[in-house]
Amino acid sequence: MLVQRELDGLEDMGTWRRLLLLLGASPWRCVRCSAWPKSGPASLWRPRSSSADSNVLKDRRAQIMARGLPKQKPIDGVKQIIVVASGKGGVGKSTTAVNLALALGANDSSKAIGLLDADVYGPSIPKMMNLQGNPELSESNLMRPLLNYGIFCMSMGFLVEETAPVVWRGLMVMSAIEKLIRQVDWGQLDYLVIDMPPGTGDVQLSVSQNIPISGAVIVSTPQDIALMDAHKGAEMFRKVHVPVLGLIQNMSVFQCPKCKHETHIFGADGAKKLAKTLCLDVLGDIPLHLNIREASDSGQPIVFSQPQSNEAKAYLRIAAEVVKRLPPPPE
Repeated sequence: MLVQRELDGLEDMGTWRRLLLLLGASPWRCVRCSAWPKSGPASLWRPRSSSADSNVLKDRRAQIMARGLPKQKPIDGVKQIIVVASGKGGVGKSTTAVNLALALGANDSSKAIGLLDADVYGPSIPKMMNLQGNPELSESNLMRPLLNYGIFCMSMGFLVEETAPVVWRGLMVMSAIEKLIRQVDWGQLDYLVIDMPPGTGDVQLSVSQNIPISGAVIVSTPQDIALMDAHKGAEMFRKVHVPVLGLIQNMSVFQCPKCKHETHIFGADGAKKLAKTLCLDVLGDIPLHLNIREASDSGQPIVFSQPQSNEAKAYLRIAAEVVKRLPPPPE
């Protein structure tokens, strides 16, 4: 009834045309040409709406359909939200998110940093941040994030056993994401880094449409297959009006620890070519190095455990570039 009342004011609009308009179809394309009169005055069969009228109808339809979208609501106490995403899994997105969060804090010790693991099916933040156990509840019945290395962390991995699979359908996943965002006592954070699951599905849309995101960082290897999905990920954020801060080229080069020969295992400069196509910048390159893998598996991320290493310095430079590209925080 609400949609009908909105459309009743449009001139020369019959019931069937209102229905087709609501469904996003054009009434003039749904009728076979043979159904139109083949003779007689042109005014009997030619559509009477001008291009201006068509634009008015499109604007009205967009307004009506927009009413069904969720309204963005800030997270209490969080100034800016940075999402780390990738189109494909296995490109080092979670490792990047962890070290980016630590690098943000290392570059400016006055900033309070949070890290949210939004990958419900495969949470890896607990292991990388060397955290385990269930969150405590505050007096207001909100979960308190776990703390390590100066970073406040929340993950589905704190709520289920490490080896227990999460076998849920979409609605349950959306409910879990909502709880991880809204039912956590984050305190006062300057930056909340969200480790997004791979792909461009329900979780990405839900997070993008429900909370104001300051910027997205896309992680990809230089491999063509990974870049195809990274391209889709960047375009998805643009469609939901989330600014893409830039690309991180992960596993960019492998250096032999003995002879120091460099090999581009996944190809060379693939992310740079994609960034040029998308009119974006490459925030930095992260090499394929044994130290990064060992540090992550041991629960001592390289930015914390080896801050003077070249790999850690690469994350620090990327964090500085991310901060430069963020819009000013809301007052």
